[in-house]
Amino acid sequence: MRPGGFGGGGVGGGHGFEIDETSPVYVISVAAQLSGLHPQTLRQYDRLGLVSPDRTAGRGRRYSARDIVQLREVQRLSQEAGINLAGIKRILELENQVLALRMRVAEMEHALHEATDASARREAAVHASYRRDLVPVRPQAGTALVVWKPRRGRSD
Repeated sequence: MRPGGFGGGGVGGGHGFEIDETSPVYVISVAAQLSGLHPQTLRQYDRLGLVSPDRTAGRGRRYSARDIVQLREVQRLSQEAGINLAGIKRILELENQVLALRMRVAEMEHALHEATDASARREAAVHASYRRDLVPVRPQAGTALVVWKPRRGRSD
């Protein structure tokens, strides 16, 4: 089951949308309850840029299951590890950067595999185009061919 209590098939009743861990569905009071924090703490974290929920048209905050997990991590780093909020913000920025770099490496590995496969297909096509009726002959020692031409005008 995914964070937030939604199954793998999503929610939506056939309405053309699916809810996953990144879907902003929780209002601030529910997000505060799920994360074990006070709503004012969530507002402060939003102002500091630690956890930035999506906004509705009326500017209301909507938190996703992933935001809830991040809120809990911020609280853990603050309370258990004793890291200040500026340090936590830097840690989260670096973790996001590492995630983005990992995604980029995966994209590049995929592109490399595609290029390698395309090269192998082109090479196979070239080999398939070779004429099969031509057979290479390798010279062997002592099998040299000598052509004899008689000399003209010489009388014996």
